[in-house]
Order: sequence, then C-alpha cells, then structure tokens
Amino acid sequence: MKLLKERIRREGNVKPGNVLKVDMFLNHQIDVELMNEIGKEFKRLFGDKKPTKILTIEASGIAIACITAQYFNVPVVFAKKAQSINLDGDSYTTKIESFTHKKVYDVIVSKKYLSRDDRILIVDDFLANGCALLGLIDIVKSAGASLEGIGIVIEKGFQSGGKAIRDMGIDLKSLAIIESMNAETGEVVFSDED
Repeated sequence: MKLLKERIRREGNVKPGNVLKVDMFLNHQIDVELMNEIGKEFKRLFGDKKPTKILTIEASGIAIACITAQYFNVPVVFAKKAQSINLDGDSYTTKIESFTHKKVYDVIVSKKYLSRDDRILIVDDFLANGCALLGLIDIVKSAGASLEGIGIVIEKGFQSGGKAIRDMGIDLKSLAIIESMNAETGEVVFSDED
C-alpha cells in the first residue's frame, strides 16, 4: 500500500532494538483518512471471505478494526489485556508476550462474543514475532470459530512472526512488509522494493 509506505518513510521513527514508532499517524495519534484507506484495502483483500466479526487486541488494533468493520458491516470484538469487573461470565483466555512492551499479558474475550458459528477476520497494527496473533488464533480455536484470515498494517518481515503464521496455512496479508530498518540512518526498506 503505497500511501502507507510513504507515511512510514516520512513520519516513522526507527529506534534501536528494531522498534518502529508510527505513533504520529497509526497508534497514538490516528490519521482517520489513512485509517479509512487501510479499512478499504482490507475489504479489497478479504472481501471474498465474508467474516461475521473482526477480532483484534487492545489498544492499537481497535481503531483499525473499527474502520475495517464498517466495510464488512460486522461488529468488532477486541481481546482485553486485563480482567476487569465488567467482564462477566465465562471467557476465553490465553497469554501473549508483547514485543514492544516486553511484557506478558493475560488476554481475555468473553464467550458471549465468539461462537462456533463465527467466521473471524483478525486485524492488528504490527506483526513482529507473532505472539499476539498466536494468542488470538488460540482464542478463535477455543471458540470453535473459523479463522478467515489475518490483516496486518505493518509486518517486520525480518522477524519470525509472518513466516510462522503463514507456515500454519493461514491467509495472512500485510499492507507494508519491512525487509530492514536502520536506527542510525532512519532508513526503512520494504520487501517489495529493490
């Protein structure tokens, strides 16, 4: 997605430790027009799948999921990273480790929002080592729902997550796959470029 890649190059900030900050437009301050184009692109890529729900994880995935869900005319379910008093009844739970936060979370989805009749499209902002996605896949399997595909805004192609997910036979599509990035120069190279 050319528009997204241009924004990453212009406003992304490469930090040591393979961290790419895109908080200027994607996950702290949100450019709604760009988000709308991302939603349209996910609809184009997964339109034949006919999901009944979009699943993501709080917090950065919520905006992406909501805009995408408008194009599919389906609800969004987001996995919570902490138990709260307003989560009632049985829940699907799994553990995930955040690449960015270096923290393990208990991820929770109420059983009343996912069922074996659901066809799930997972969307999220980043894919690095794949732990968050593996946790969401685990929740989908626990619910007995079918996983229609996974849409990622930015994939770090030089890390193992994308390969691991694709090797599972899952339809994974990323809008921008980064082949390499350099914290010293700020350079970002995408996998579909020379």
